[in-house]
Amino acid sequence: MIDVPEIGDDDVLVKISACGVCGTDLHYHKGEFLAKWPLIPGHEAAGTIAAIGKHVHNLSIGDRVVADPMKPCLSCFHCTRRKPLLCDNLTAFGGNVPGGFAEYCRYPARLVHPIGDLPDLEAVLIEPAACAVHGIERMQIEVGSRVLLFGCGPTGMLLAQLIRMNGGAHLTIASKPGPKLNLAKQLEIADTYVTISDDQPHVDMTRLQFSNPYGFDIVIEATGSPTVLEQALDFVRKGGKLVVYGVYDESVKISWSPFRIWENEVTILASFCSMGHMPHVLEYVRAGRLKLGGIADTVFRVEEWEVCLEKVRRQEVVKAVVVFD
Repeated sequence: MIDVPEIGDDDVLVKISACGVCGTDLHYHKGEFLAKWPLIPGHEAAGTIAAIGKHVHNLSIGDRVVADPMKPCLSCFHCTRRKPLLCDNLTAFGGNVPGGFAEYCRYPARLVHPIGDLPDLEAVLIEPAACAVHGIERMQIEVGSRVLLFGCGPTGMLLAQLIRMNGGAHLTIASKPGPKLNLAKQLEIADTYVTISDDQPHVDMTRLQFSNPYGFDIVIEATGSPTVLEQALDFVRKGGKLVVYGVYDESVKISWSPFRIWENEVTILASFCSMGHMPHVLEYVRAGRLKLGGIADTVFRVEEWEVCLEKVRRQEVVKAVVVFD
């Protein structure tokens, strides 16, 4: 048992109803990234405001909300250069301070956003969708672009929809078979779907390359597989962009030809996470343009955390969510 968090004058106390589980939680579980143990993970939380600080006037007790898990210091080298995402002193709820895998969590009021009657299993996708919005801003997709997306996990499904709304004329998703690819097809979030089999991936990759001889304007690696990332360069059109979007172990090294990157003027960029993009996502959701339903497909009680984490690790679910009463 843990105590209910105390809040400050500028904070809110959120009674958590649901919190999504993602690949980053696997890294936190191993003590990687920002993780500082003992830790209550959970950075994709939704719930109801149970208490507010005396300086909070734009929110009310009873409001259903989601919370941005990233709080920059606003005074370090990067923050003062308008790069709060790269803050040297970042506070990450669910990363280095207690997060949403508990009945209650304290958040600064400025990080909390009302969601009205949005269902919990959709609300937990606002944070990963915010990461996708940041990725879209980083890519600067030119109108009419042909885009290749490796991987269609939950964030990939959100990213795919945003690509088609922000300049992508044709989107190809390449993924291994399974429930995630099946759901992507059901949601009709891409124009072309390519299955990369486990037994003959090289054959499928060669076929994909042959059918797109000039490559793609933008290639996004969202699987977190070093092997796929290394091969992804082969699909980038001359003058195109390669986006490092997946999460990789810190020890991973890959091999690319610098001559090929130089000769073809390939731009390589990365998209780390999100900072302040939840209002943008909520605009898409309220307009009915971003499909969130059906992606979160499996729920667990917090007591089932170990089982939940193992199923996420084995990729046996599309999107796992921890729920509370």
